[in-house]
Amino acid sequence: MNLPRTTRPRRLAALALVPLLGLTACDSGDGAPSPAGAQASAAPTDDPVARVRAVDSVAALLPAGVRKGGTIRIGSSIGSPPGAYYPNGQDKPPAGQDIDIADAVARVLGVKAKRQDASFETILPALGSGKYDVGTGNFGVTAERLRTIDFVTYINDGQGFAVRTGSTVLKKRVDDLTQLCGLTIGTGAGTTFERTLTAQKGVCAKAGKKPYDVKVFSDNGAVVTALQQGRIDVVMSTINGLRHQAAQPEARTTFLGEYHRLDVGFAFKKGSPLTPAFQAAVNQLIKDGTYARILQKWGTKASAIDTSRINPPEHR
Repeated sequence: MNLPRTTRPRRLAALALVPLLGLTACDSGDGAPSPAGAQASAAPTDDPVARVRAVDSVAALLPAGVRKGGTIRIGSSIGSPPGAYYPNGQDKPPAGQDIDIADAVARVLGVKAKRQDASFETILPALGSGKYDVGTGNFGVTAERLRTIDFVTYINDGQGFAVRTGSTVLKKRVDDLTQLCGLTIGTGAGTTFERTLTAQKGVCAKAGKKPYDVKVFSDNGAVVTALQQGRIDVVMSTINGLRHQAAQPEARTTFLGEYHRLDVGFAFKKGSPLTPAFQAAVNQLIKDGTYARILQKWGTKASAIDTSRINPPEHR
């Protein structure tokens, strides 16, 4: 889930020693923010993308104008590891699973990835205006998004929950939102997490329980501070991000497991002619082993897919 950067005092995020994948796209999907002032995890040093070469039969699927121009404009939401983050500061190139897969796809297609950082919630609307050719940010494939966006899948991630280590408000995997009744949940603006929680908010009343409260954050690091200060009880975010975060001792969070799986994909405006080429490029990376090496690098092998699909239905 990724969020727009702000200039709020860095002291709010100082409590967070590692990035929290807290809030894109959605989402699985959805990207998530890296708290301002937090020390980012060092990026793995291996580079499976360096060995990728253009595949003429795949590149031929691109529109002639794109092949001639030689670039793909990517609106990229940079949040937290393992998806996309800044391991060496915002004045240095980003790293992460999404970055590697997008760069590898561009290499297969014989074009250059021209990346522009953008806040998570602005990317999908900008696809329709033609500002970007493709969007990345751990965008989960949902029925709602499929009405206006085309997707080419590249991983299977999803929604999960985490609490502050030592918290007793939730002691097991959340498989029913009624387990959250009476609690305060932190999540990110414009994500599938926010939509899921909002759409299902009536479940507690139906069960005769006190409703849960949803706190939506659009400030980098604020959700980390809120969790560690006890102003929220639980965070809803991406499976991969929360799992990665919980593996960092300094984060002091405990991952409660998966709630709902979602395919994650490259996002395009509806009817984009780029989708067949991107699908073929992802499948080429799966076939030649690059895809597995990228996921191995970022510790996300559990999210591997067997084949890329265009616009699959949302998982139910």
